[in-house]
Amino acid sequence: QVQLVESGGGLVQAGGSLRLSCAASGGTVTNYAMGWFRQAPGKEREFVVRINWGGDTAYADSVKGRFTISRDNAKNTVYLQMNNLNPEDTAVYYCAAGSRFQPLRSRYEAHYWGQGTQVTVSS
Repeated sequence: QVQLVESGGGLVQAGGSLRLSCAASGGTVTNYAMGWFRQAPGKEREFVVRINWGGDTAYADSVKGRFTISRDNAKNTVYLQMNNLNPEDTAVYYCAAGSRFQPLRSRYEAHYWGQGTQVTVSS
């Protein structure tokens, strides 16, 4: 059973930056597709970014050029660096792990979820 613990959320002004962390236990991040999803109030949980077991990344169009996913294998942790944030990025951000054989572009492909961390961007 993989456990994921997110941290790093908070309140930031538009144009600012945050870095989210997702620490994994009970499994090795390189054996899974790891990703970030987010859910704003009244909206469905949506894909943000993922890194697969081989290190290939995929981003939602809305965050390309602003967000960067990375992985520290030694720490078994995945990071999400978010730059040039805007109010539309306000949401609860969830770390997810899925099968290494699936792209993890949909929330239905996630096998494990973290508890979520709130990101609020003020205008």
